[in-house]
Amino acid sequence: MPKRNDLEQKALHFVINTGSKGVLQSELWRELDASSREGSRVAIKLEEKGLIRREKELQGGRWTYRLFPKRMPASIESIADCPCLLCKDNARCDPTTTISPKDCAKLTEWIVSLGESDPDALGDDSFAQSLDPR
Repeated sequence: MPKRNDLEQKALHFVINTGSKGVLQSELWRELDASSREGSRVAIKLEEKGLIRREKELQGGRWTYRLFPKRMPASIESIADCPCLLCKDNARCDPTTTISPKDCAKLTEWIVSLGESDPDALGDDSFAQSLDPR
């Protein structure tokens, strides 16, 4: 019998790999080769830790949960078009100087455009709202 912590790790990786479409809780415990009870407990534990979210769903006439990752792992694609990467002032840019990311219009535009194209990309809505003065 695998340890619960091992099951949690495997479950979390599986849920993350499903991405934004999520996975049914029943599919998860089948994938883990665990009982429905173990699978349910693991999913609840991951939700309590803030790693996944569970949404109730009617599937085949029965209520179940669809599991979604709360955060996706970072990838190079997520910053590939960041203006800082090719900025001529990059070496001099510092929050304590006149050339600062706090006052950079290109960086602010890029961050706001991320939030508009994918609202979940920034993670915390309050951060995106603090950048957009509208």
